[in-house]
Amino acid sequence: MSGAETWILVLGFTGQALFFMRFLVQWISSEKQKKSVIPVAFWYFSIGGSTLLLAYAIIRKDPVFIVGQATGFLIYIRNLHFISREKRDREGGGGHAGGT
Repeated sequence: MSGAETWILVLGFTGQALFFMRFLVQWISSEKQKKSVIPVAFWYFSIGGSTLLLAYAIIRKDPVFIVGQATGFLIYIRNLHFISREKRDREGGGGHAGGT
């Protein structure tokens, strides 16, 4: 196995590890609160894992994997936007006109 191939595998496995961490964080948070919750860290791990896995998929030229990771990445960013907006609104600095 070449050095480049090794680094590609490290990239892929690191992305998978970050993606796994989102489930671990969610599970621990849910256990602590005794209900199903999705902590903000879930979305950050999702973005990190998705970014690395998208890079891995592009290097591997896997269109199915590329589409899946790119789509997920957009959803994760959008969820963080909603969380940020909700926090801003709660703190009174909303500046968001209109309803939902």
